[in-house]
Amino acid sequence: MKHFFRRVLAALALALCAALLCGCEAKPASPAQPAMVVGFSQLGAESGWRIGNTASMEQAARRWGFGLMLDNANQRQDKQIAAIRSFISYQVDVIVFSPIVETGWNNVLTEAKNAGIPVIIMDRMIETDDDDLYTAYIGADFLAEGRKAGEFLLKKADAMGAEHLNVVEITGTEESTPMRQRQAGFMEAIDGDDRFTVIESISGDFLRSKGEECMRYLLDKYGAEGIDVVYSHNDEMTLGALDVLEAAGLNPGRDMVLISVDGQQEAVDALKEGRINCIVECTPELGESVMAMVDALSRGEEIPKQNHPEETSFTEFDDLSGLAPRGY
Repeated sequence: MKHFFRRVLAALALALCAALLCGCEAKPASPAQPAMVVGFSQLGAESGWRIGNTASMEQAARRWGFGLMLDNANQRQDKQIAAIRSFISYQVDVIVFSPIVETGWNNVLTEAKNAGIPVIIMDRMIETDDDDLYTAYIGADFLAEGRKAGEFLLKKADAMGAEHLNVVEITGTEESTPMRQRQAGFMEAIDGDDRFTVIESISGDFLRSKGEECMRYLLDKYGAEGIDVVYSHNDEMTLGALDVLEAAGLNPGRDMVLISVDGQQEAVDALKEGRINCIVECTPELGESVMAMVDALSRGEEIPKQNHPEETSFTEFDDLSGLAPRGY
């Protein structure tokens, strides 16, 4: 009887969540009652990557025949917490969310645990002393991404015969997992090499507009002659920086080395044109893997705690002519 009422509540939630949750969309696979209902709190739509990630979740849910309750938090942690509490009230089968920051989740995830609802964390990680608050994490190995960026810079410096390079870093959202780990991996890769000096790290919050602001500030402070390398934590910020550099009459990719992370189409096109030197891949195509986990949980199976997709990097040293369209 409890399971019956749970299914009825979930079905009603799918039909009514547009009215009950601001920005929430019901995405059942068909008019029939879905086999599983997934509550998904997306942190925002700040980039092509994030939009592609949401589309991946929607498409995968339809393929698997699962209902999807989607809430866009618009970069606000309080909205994410409210959405998760709503999912608990509706008694969804699984909660998936991409946390905007690492801390502040213990209370709401304890509520989900007490309700018996498994939680999958996607793309960004949380900081907690109780790993039982979530069932699994799926997303990039951000430390490895940072190392790849640093390893490219080592190779590029060798190719240039550079004696010394001044590096500026435009980081992602402060206190977020990708910001922390992309920075740590990069610094680890270049540590001990006297050719590199990181003269400033500044947060661009993963936003193109902030990338522009950061690059203007850095150019005003150091001048074009004082900056040799820009390491940016995502393509949106890189593209914003690119606009500023080109407006200043510079030739990014030649006058200044640009290293980015993500791999969205606009950035890959700029790489092919020689305006960016390296892009470390971070795929948004996580929906299929998430829904496979949901299916496994529905059958009472255990799933791995940590899950990383296979990713690569694209550089000026590679033949990119056969690279397929990115789709985001």
